[in-house]
Amino acid sequence: MDFKQYITIVEDYPKEGIRFKDITTLMQDGQAYKKAIEELANFAREKNADVIVGPEARGFVVGCPIAFELEKGFVPVRKKGKLPREVISVDYGLEYGNDSLTIHKDAIQKGQRVVIADDLLATGGTIEATINMVEQLGGEVVGIAFLIELTYLDGRDKLQDYDVYTLTQY
Repeated sequence: MDFKQYITIVEDYPKEGIRFKDITTLMQDGQAYKKAIEELANFAREKNADVIVGPEARGFVVGCPIAFELEKGFVPVRKKGKLPREVISVDYGLEYGNDSLTIHKDAIQKGQRVVIADDLLATGGTIEATINMVEQLGGEVVGIAFLIELTYLDGRDKLQDYDVYTLTQY
């Protein structure tokens, strides 16, 4: 399936010169969304994942249905102050400053096979921080799955030691 036909390009959003890739139009089409999740779930199945991890917020709309499809658990990665129990955190760089991500300290068990799922691979900073936390907790990142990869931002370069799967590239 050509997923690009279901993704809307929004010119000059959120600022001039950016061509935003809007996945909400893909999610609005039940068959396209189902097919996308099935393909990503097949990747996670092939990796024999024990658990699916997704960073906030769009990683939830990708990771949760994958976990549901595979009858596996889903672990959210959230911004600082959003998780209620004891967490570990990682600071990471953004284009304009820094941010922090957190994960519950008991969310990943030592040796668990983890697939990380998100909507978009851009610079790779969010996923790199997520990998760091999963590995701190003893998980093994066996794959990373995305709906979209922006190849011109070279995010895959940060993920060279991992199996990365994307449905479509720009």
